[in-house]
Amino acid sequence: MKPAADVLRDLVQPSNISVHSSSGLVGSVVAAAAEDDQTREKKELDQLRRKPGLLPIPVTELDRVVRLTPWDALHTLGRAIVLSRRGAGRGLAEHWGSLKYSQALTGGVNSFMALSAEGRETADYYKAIQSGELGTGFALALARNLLRRRYPDHSVSIVPADTALRAGWALTSRDSGHRSGYRYRPRFFAEVWKPGESPRVVPIACKGNHSNAAVSHAQLASASAHVEAVHIGAWDETPALVFSTELAIEGALTVHALQAGGTGGRLTGPLDAPGTGLDHRIEDANIFPGIKPPTESERGPEPEPGFHVQPKRYAWFRQVLARSAAAGLTAFAGDGAATAQYLTQRQGRRRFIDPAHAATDSVQDAHQRLLDIDFVGTDHVFRLNRTRVEAFSGVADHLFHHLAEGRVEKYRAEIHAQRRSWPLLAWDSEWDGPVSVHQDGSVLAMRVLPQA
Repeated sequence: MKPAADVLRDLVQPSNISVHSSSGLVGSVVAAAAEDDQTREKKELDQLRRKPGLLPIPVTELDRVVRLTPWDALHTLGRAIVLSRRGAGRGLAEHWGSLKYSQALTGGVNSFMALSAEGRETADYYKAIQSGELGTGFALALARNLLRRRYPDHSVSIVPADTALRAGWALTSRDSGHRSGYRYRPRFFAEVWKPGESPRVVPIACKGNHSNAAVSHAQLASASAHVEAVHIGAWDETPALVFSTELAIEGALTVHALQAGGTGGRLTGPLDAPGTGLDHRIEDANIFPGIKPPTESERGPEPEPGFHVQPKRYAWFRQVLARSAAAGLTAFAGDGAATAQYLTQRQGRRRFIDPAHAATDSVQDAHQRLLDIDFVGTDHVFRLNRTRVEAFSGVADHLFHHLAEGRVEKYRAEIHAQRRSWPLLAWDSEWDGPVSVHQDGSVLAMRVLPQA
C-alpha cells in the first residue's frame, strides 16, 4: 500500500496524453454511425440525426501529445460535476466525487498516462462510471486548452448542458413545463467570452471506455447525435466538439477527438439592453422544444427533436450560461446561499437552500492561503490508504466576494484581466500538498492532515 504522501506527490507528476484526431478517425466514425443506423433500422427504432461534417482538429490547435497531470484532470472533473445532481449526499457524491480517482492513474514525465493497478481493479467493478468520469476530466481539459489557443484573447467557461437547458426546457417528467422527450443532448457547453463582446458557445459531448479504439469510434458516432440536439442560430451551423477517452486496461490512455465547424453559436445582440445584464436574476422560461428546419413556406416541416436557441433568446441564453457558471463556482466553494441566487427553480435552486445532512453537505467556512493567494471555500477530511488527508476547494477570496454579492460582471472583468497569471499547478511546500488553480479562480488542494 503506497504511503498517502507519495500518492499526493504523484498527482502533480505530469504525463503525456496521446490525442488522436485524423481523417482516418473521421472515416471510422462515419462507418460506426452507418452500422448503428442499420442496427436501429432492423430494430425499427427511429433514425438518429447526427452532426454532419465532422472534421479532425488541426494540430496547431490541439497537439497530438499533450502533457497533463492527474490533479489538473481531477480538478476539471470536480468543477464539471458539482451541479450534476449525482446523489443526495451532495457534499460527497458531487462535490468530492473526483477524489475517488486519486490513485487511478499512473505515468511520468517520459511516459504516457495509463490506468494504475488500482484503476484497473476498479474498472472490473465500476467500468462505465470510472471511464465516463475520467473521460470527462480529460476531454474538458483538452477542450479548454484547444479553445484558449483558438481564441487567445478570450476566456473559456465550461457549463453543464443539463443545468443550462433546464432554465428553458423541461428535461424529465419531474421538471415543470413542456417536456422535450428527447434524451440526446450534449454534456457541456463551452462559453468563449470576452467582456464587452458577444460570446461563442460550443456544445461538447464526451464519453469514455475501458475497451479499444473501435468502441471509441462508436462512442464518437453517438456523441455526434448528442451535440446535434442543440442548435444556436441557423440550422446545422452550431460548432461542436466530440471526445472519447480510451482508458485501456493494458496500455496508454488515448483521447479521440473531432470537431464540427459552423457560423452559428454566437450570441449576438446588444449587451446593455435593460434586463439583459449578467447580474440580472432570471427565472425559468418555457420554450417549446424542437429545432426548426429551414423552409421557404409559411408552415414548413415539423420541428426536429432537440433544443433551439433562436436569436430572440440570445440575451437570455447569455445570462443563463454566465449565471450557471457562477453557480458552479460558488457550489465548488461550498456556499449554498450564494449558489441558489444564480439558479432557477428547474435548475435546482431549492437543492441549495434546503438543509442537508451535516456529514454529507459542503459548507463555505474555510480559508486557506495557497501559492501566495488567499482562498475561501470548503474542506473535507477522509482516509487515503489509512492516512487522514484533507481536501480543500474554493475560489480566490477577492473573486468570491463578487460572486457572493451577485456581481457576475465584475467577477468576469477581473478574471479575464488575470487570465495570463493563472492557471497554476504545483506542490505548495507551505500547504504541503498538490494545489491546482484554474483561470476561473477556483482551487483544489489536498494534503496529509497535519497532526494536532
